[in-house]
Amino acid sequence: MAATRMVVIGGDAAGMTAASQARRRKGPDELSIVAFERGRYTSYSACGIPYWTGGEVDGPDALVARTPAEHRERGIDLRLGTEAVEIDLDRRRVRTRAVGDGTYEWTGFDHLVVATGAVPRRPAAEDVPGIDTDGVYGVQTLDDGEAVLDGLGRDGVRRAVVVGAGYIGVEMAEAMLRRGLDVTVVDRADQPMGTLDPDMGALVREAMEGMGIAVEFGAAVREIRAGDDGRVRAVVTDRAEHPADIVILGLGVAPDTRLAREAGLPLGEHGGLLTDFSQRVRGHDGIWAGGDCAEVFNLVSGDTEHVPLGTHANKHGLVIGTNIGGGYATFPGVVGTAVSKVCELEIGRTGLTESRATAAGLRYATATIESTGRAGYYPGAALMTVKMIAELGSGRLLGVQIVGREGAGKRVDVAAVALTAGMTVERMTSLDLGYAPPFSPVWDPVLVAARKTAGKLRE
Repeated sequence: MAATRMVVIGGDAAGMTAASQARRRKGPDELSIVAFERGRYTSYSACGIPYWTGGEVDGPDALVARTPAEHRERGIDLRLGTEAVEIDLDRRRVRTRAVGDGTYEWTGFDHLVVATGAVPRRPAAEDVPGIDTDGVYGVQTLDDGEAVLDGLGRDGVRRAVVVGAGYIGVEMAEAMLRRGLDVTVVDRADQPMGTLDPDMGALVREAMEGMGIAVEFGAAVREIRAGDDGRVRAVVTDRAEHPADIVILGLGVAPDTRLAREAGLPLGEHGGLLTDFSQRVRGHDGIWAGGDCAEVFNLVSGDTEHVPLGTHANKHGLVIGTNIGGGYATFPGVVGTAVSKVCELEIGRTGLTESRATAAGLRYATATIESTGRAGYYPGAALMTVKMIAELGSGRLLGVQIVGREGAGKRVDVAAVALTAGMTVERMTSLDLGYAPPFSPVWDPVLVAARKTAGKLRE
């Protein structure tokens, strides 16, 4: 009897975790595994690219968790430089094209894992003339990181403009600053970090300006101008022209679901594949999806959303591989937790913002407090701001945002656990958190915020 065949499209976190987990559960005689990856790398940390380009960590090899050779040693037929171009659901097969010589081939499957990831958002040339000018870079893959480093290595690169002030934008602004460049960040939003409420985003903006980063918010990019040598020389917005020797696009990403859409697989409101809790694509037995190409269920709002994070991608892959390998696993959903930093400023958020809570039809109260990450008398105590949102009536925690210095960002994990458990802010005030002066005040900042929010609910 022929072995069942598992085909994986995409060689990064979700796809190769699924392949590896399925292989742990079933040997080659029971399950053959073929994985297609159009690039040169597998199982790498895209989240590490800003720190590599900023010179803080080595790369690209240091960012690779498992090499193609290691996957092959484990009995996975991994084919690099091979792009999937068509999914035939009726005949249960995938058509691929070799990047090198352009040859096409069909491969049949019993199980198909769609792990095509996400693609950087990039304006069309008709909307932003000059967007394809030499010296303008997106940041999504290790190849992109190498391209940025090549650009930084050219003579005369002194001024960087970062377009977009989300997670990638602020992280790449730090990377350019660490490289000694003059840095300008532009964004059409009024404040950086659109995943925060505007009042918390304003704190990030103030800190960025204090670091020497020039900022222009509330202005759209209209044109990217090139010099006589064909390389970028300026970014033109609604209000100003910013000289630039290198331009980094940090406009976020969108699910890469062209293949899935053309095959007729179900997509959600945000363009990602829709799955059940086992990561099986809804309505399609033997078709699985995970990572940045899929939407996830938000445990707080009850809606699906697109959250492109490696943490979720790896969990999705583990669930998929377990199920294909004959076990049973589920991914229940997320609460929307993320952390980032720009130089010494740490930024954490989880759950809903005010705008998201309003869109979900929830009534809520908010409280914002300032505290320190250590006892005030202990050396190095630094301020942080914590904003908390809770539901009127039930008192259920809805979201937390934290902006501050050392020790601020990861404090959001306490709130993430509370959200997952469905705790009220009143219940949070008695959480038994660790205390010692080097680590926290007697009342941890998260508990101070919970206490104040609980008081708001009683007003």
